[in-house]
Amino acid sequence: MPKQVSVKPTTNAALVPLNILWPFILLTSLFAWWGLANNMTDTLLAAFKRIMSMSDSKTALIQVVCYGAGYGLLALPAAIFIKKFSYKSGVLLGLGLYSIGAILFFPAKLTANYYYFLLAIWILFGGLSILETAANPYIIAMGPEETGTRRLNLAQSFNPIGSILGVLISKLFILSKLNTASASERAAMTTQQLQSIQAGELNAVTVTYVAVGLILIVTWILIATNKNMPRAGEVGGPLNLAPTFKRLIRNRHYMWGVIAQFFYVGAQIGVWSYTIRYVMQELRLESIVLPAGKTPEDLAATYYMAALILFTCSRFICTWLMRYITPANLLTALAGIGIVLTGTVIYVGGPIGVYALVGISGCMSLMFPTIFGLACRGLGEDTKLGGSGLIMAIFGGAVLTQAQGIISDSTNSINLSYWVPLVAFVVIAYYGAVACRKDLAA
Repeated sequence: MPKQVSVKPTTNAALVPLNILWPFILLTSLFAWWGLANNMTDTLLAAFKRIMSMSDSKTALIQVVCYGAGYGLLALPAAIFIKKFSYKSGVLLGLGLYSIGAILFFPAKLTANYYYFLLAIWILFGGLSILETAANPYIIAMGPEETGTRRLNLAQSFNPIGSILGVLISKLFILSKLNTASASERAAMTTQQLQSIQAGELNAVTVTYVAVGLILIVTWILIATNKNMPRAGEVGGPLNLAPTFKRLIRNRHYMWGVIAQFFYVGAQIGVWSYTIRYVMQELRLESIVLPAGKTPEDLAATYYMAALILFTCSRFICTWLMRYITPANLLTALAGIGIVLTGTVIYVGGPIGVYALVGISGCMSLMFPTIFGLACRGLGEDTKLGGSGLIMAIFGGAVLTQAQGIISDSTNSINLSYWVPLVAFVVIAYYGAVACRKDLAA
């Protein structure tokens, strides 16, 4: 008989068993590290748009590489690797590639070629794909299944702390170092003048990423030498890929979870990727006198930072609320609020639209781990490969963000492009209200 998918509030079972508290803390630190990478990369859209005077759709190639070629292509191979070896092996492989990708920003800078930077970003995000494929189900497996969704929400609560740090680092060491010359002013410069300005700006990007890469190498060593990591997911029998995929495809609440995750990540990346551009437009930062040494992107990043702080606080609050409200109901309610706020961003604009845009982050805070946890309920040994499907769904960040960039360019309206995340929140609301409550298929 198929297992039933529970959507009841979690019980008083231990959230994190005391005997694995330190390994849990060590693993949870990784959630902050990939949050840092994700949000540093979000700011690169605004940075490269100014450095190389590119269109929104071309700068959005960064997200296509990150969430399409990186997450979309490598999550399934990562899951096969993890199933053959272990969660810890997957964590080390992913963290290693993350470090290498960050350090490769240095040779990319020497070429000053946008596509070499995209290659380094692809390797970095390939590492993140493997890292997330291993770490998310590993956290769920670190204790009782009935507390798995709450435990993952707790671990994911440290992800936006890394995100805030990523934006702060970008604001201080990248965006604040951009030359204030506009695209038209750069077009009027001599080749030598333009190359001199771009060299300084690309150097700021490179030094920041290489420093992160060196720190990650230290983190890799700490995890590799830790002998007390839980053995959940150690070498476990034959792969049996075909029967596993067949079971997963027939599992209705799991497949809807993959769809919801696709739309959620697309919404999150789209909302955040264009936050700086939206704030600059709605507050007219390009047309006002700015403090000395400040660029419009630098000031707009302050609102991005506020959104991430709200995201962080909301995730801790939502983890606590799940003691009293079912994860599915909480997911549905916040998706509904997200729809209203996104409509405000599109049709109201101005300062109110900016505040609504910041508020969307509070609604998004619980979505990724909650969808992941609900979709993994009852999968048992299929969780390793099932988790890869939910990570591959991060490909939505490439598809929907590119769609948002195309809409922005074709309509000359950042506001109308936010219809993309609005539709995504409708899909997520349906998942929380209806689809995640379906039984596993027989």
